[in-house]
Amino acid sequence: MDLFHQDSICNILPYDGEAEYHGIVLNSEQKNFYYNYLFEEIPWENDQAIVFGKHYVTKRKVAWFGNYEYNYKYSGITKRAHIWTPELLELKRLVEEVSGNTYNSCLLNLYHNGSEGMAWHSDGEKTLKENGAIASVTLGAVRKFSFKHKEKKQRVDIILENGSLLVMKGTTQKKWLHRLPPTKKVNSPRINLTFRTIVL
Repeated sequence: MDLFHQDSICNILPYDGEAEYHGIVLNSEQKNFYYNYLFEEIPWENDQAIVFGKHYVTKRKVAWFGNYEYNYKYSGITKRAHIWTPELLELKRLVEEVSGNTYNSCLLNLYHNGSEGMAWHSDGEKTLKENGAIASVTLGAVRKFSFKHKEKKQRVDIILENGSLLVMKGTTQKKWLHRLPPTKKVNSPRINLTFRTIVL
């Protein structure tokens, strides 16, 4: 399989944004290596959020890495980035080559099983590069991922495969919401890496 073959890349959004699904970009050895490394070695912490003044702690775990020890605030919580590990830098370089974009940070998510997901949201934090690309890598369990247009409410669903890459860019975050819906059909973990660009 030619991992950089462009003919298989398509924008799955019908309008008002770009969400390019590159399919599987990692071979079996890479998928197994990165999944096991990330699962065992990343300093995972339960995610936290403040919603309407109430503090929530999620079952989903997160970690944040970057070029520097950035401070990153979302959902009322400030996080501080870890410095890239050599393994994450390898994966970042691969994603940059395939996607044609560069990134200076990565938010990692660990979903232990299908009961854990993410509600409708868009990545519109002020510290993110405006209309910048966000590259999402899936490792482990195959999960459905959904988009919903903010005004027209049109839905677009896609199945994210193990070792796959989805790149959201352009006006996608301004015009569309996205979520990872919970499911009872998945009983194994999924690790998701979202490479992004922070503007200081």
